[in-house]
Amino acid sequence: MKISTKGTYALQVMLDLALHNTGENINVRKIAERQEISEKYLEQIIAILNKAGFVKSIRGAQGGYRLAKDPSKYTVGDILRVTEGPLEPVPVTVSSLSVWKKLSDAINDVVDSVTLQDLADEEMAMLGGDYSI
Repeated sequence: MKISTKGTYALQVMLDLALHNTGENINVRKIAERQEISEKYLEQIIAILNKAGFVKSIRGAQGGYRLAKDPSKYTVGDILRVTEGPLEPVPVTVSSLSVWKKLSDAINDVVDSVTLQDLADEEMAMLGGDYSI
C-alpha cells in the first residue's frame, strides 16, 4: 500500500485547519503557503474533503474553509479513505488470505486509532507550544 500525495496533502490540510481552528474561515492561499502545496492542487483536495462533509466552505471576501467537526472526531483512517479509497496493502489471493487479512486489519487499526486532535497535539508538542485545541 502506498499513500499518494493526495492522501498526504489531505492530512496536511486537515491538520492545518485543526491547528488554526479559531472558528474563522481560512483562505486557501494561506493554507497553500503554510503547507507549501500548489493552490490549484489544494483546491482539488479541499473539494473532496468538502464533498465528504469534513470541511465547511464559505464564499466571498471573508470566505475560506474550516473543519466541519471537532478535530477529535476525525481519524487518520477517515481522511485517507476519503482521498485514497480502501486501505488494502495488496490484492489478496486465496493462498495468502490470512496473512494479508491480518496486515490489512493492523493497518486499519492504526489509522483508525489516531485522531486529527492527536496529530495536532503532537505538532504543538514538537513546536514547544503550550497550545491546546
